[in-house]
Amino acid sequence: MPDELELKAVIPDQIAVRDKLLAAGAVEGFRGLMADRRYDRAGELAARDEVLRVRSYHRTDGRADAVLGWKGPTRRSVDGYKLREEIEVPVAASPHPLLIALGYDVVHAIDRDVEVFGLDGATARLERYPDMDPLLEVEGAPAAIERVIRATGIDRAAFTADSLAVFVRRYEARTGRRAVLARS
Repeated sequence: MPDELELKAVIPDQIAVRDKLLAAGAVEGFRGLMADRRYDRAGELAARDEVLRVRSYHRTDGRADAVLGWKGPTRRSVDGYKLREEIEVPVAASPHPLLIALGYDVVHAIDRDVEVFGLDGATARLERYPDMDPLLEVEGAPAAIERVIRATGIDRAAFTADSLAVFVRRYEARTGRRAVLARS
């Protein structure tokens, strides 16, 4: 199964990061709403640290695409990157009725406005949530991830292999407000 390597950081200035990515030669791949719906059946996937999700990409022109995905347990690579096995399958129609029929329920919703860029063999994704810090996620091979990080101008120490849940806890502790990850 293919592995995914990634790092995330809070974005101090989203416009500046976008401009730096474009100046470095990044190519925009997607801009719009990315909606994730995570499924589980009586907590069995969570108990194994696995994720089953449907990710929908809603383009600004009204078109939408969806991907059914599974992620294995979270690990750390030798170099400190977040590492998970991942399988994704594009779907033409919503698999929601099938997943419900199999006994799965939606257990978590995440909606974010994103801009996705390709640069030097890596993918950089600027993420804006309804009410939380904006994030930059970088995926790819280690050398490609490091090139993208340098291009952003964000301090390398700001990037971690932490999960979204850890970024949520940091935001809530710092602001005293509950993070909002999904549109109502």
